[in-house]
Amino acid sequence: MKLLVIGCGQCGGRLADEFAYMNKRAKAQGGFEVLTNTIAVNTDVADLSGLQNIRSDYQHRILIGTKRTGGHGVGKLNEIGADLARADGDKVIEAVRQTPRLAETDAFLLIAGAAGGTGSGSISVLTQLIKERFMDKPVYNMIVLPFRYEEATEERSIFNVGTCLKSAYMAADAVFLVDNQRYLKKDASLQQNLARINRMVVKPFFNVLCAGEETNPKYIGSKVLDGGDIIQTLSGWTVIGYGSSRANNDKMHFLNRNNETQRGVQAMDQALADLSVKADPNEARKALYLLTGNAKDMNMDLINDLSSTLKSMATEAVIRSGDYPRGTNGVLEVTVILSELTNSRKVIDYFSRTIEYINRAKHIQMAAMDQYGMTESFGDIPSFL
Repeated sequence: MKLLVIGCGQCGGRLADEFAYMNKRAKAQGGFEVLTNTIAVNTDVADLSGLQNIRSDYQHRILIGTKRTGGHGVGKLNEIGADLARADGDKVIEAVRQTPRLAETDAFLLIAGAAGGTGSGSISVLTQLIKERFMDKPVYNMIVLPFRYEEATEERSIFNVGTCLKSAYMAADAVFLVDNQRYLKKDASLQQNLARINRMVVKPFFNVLCAGEETNPKYIGSKVLDGGDIIQTLSGWTVIGYGSSRANNDKMHFLNRNNETQRGVQAMDQALADLSVKADPNEARKALYLLTGNAKDMNMDLINDLSSTLKSMATEAVIRSGDYPRGTNGVLEVTVILSELTNSRKVIDYFSRTIEYINRAKHIQMAAMDQYGMTESFGDIPSFL
């Protein structure tokens, strides 16, 4: 499956940059590409300048809202980010149209951090613009949820998350949810943590995208998981997970005899435990899994057991599956996607807290007006709100 990736804001741009690196890896490893283009959109010059893998010309690193922000961002005010995306969205559409292999694009993926300003506000606006211009291709969003410390110290971030999630859900065909907190390591430095988190967020997509683009007959699966399977699976709130299991190096060890099934189920269990956002598989209406490994390590018993395991957990889901025999000897990898989640507790919690924030902000505003006697002085003046 080939994606055209657009990173919005600082967080989205860095993840798009990681996707661009993944595309280089696919080209080096398999001789094919899984992205048709990678674009970063921002209101901050410094953020765009810090990218490493996205091309540096103005059609790949797009600066919007320069007249209003001077190239210094929107200060976490996502309504301004939305306004600037509406005003300068044609820059992004033109960059997409200039993509040499646009016709090969199977879907768009727009990425943003939910708590910021530019990305949080612009992602849904740009999603809507792209859907209007390219109606034959699905448009997906990846929304990255904030760290716990951001929620505790930056109350405005809750409002940004709530408005971003609602707008993205209304605009996109599917929304991948990513919880930064799940990938955090307390002992690592900030820079190491962010780089590691970006790698872990993108890693689960590698095998899923590569499986359908493989050109070497040796590595084409018996049951190919192609773009059509992925598109039919993705809908609404969506999470993705990755797990792996390695065999004991001792070939004579008793656990290495007929234990592929056990290792495969272990990899699937890990993928479900490490979902991008904690979710109950039983609340998914659609799901897929991809088994990746050396061809001699995969058999029908393994596929049957993996299918049965996922079905026992996601009892209401339509499940698609595939195998990809390009893997390290002795290592089994499983990628799982749960989609059309009917009840994401994380999302509902953000919506509730956003409403509380709005009500509290209104109360504070009215209290301030009462303090200065403004309520009585403008009480008879009509309002447009």
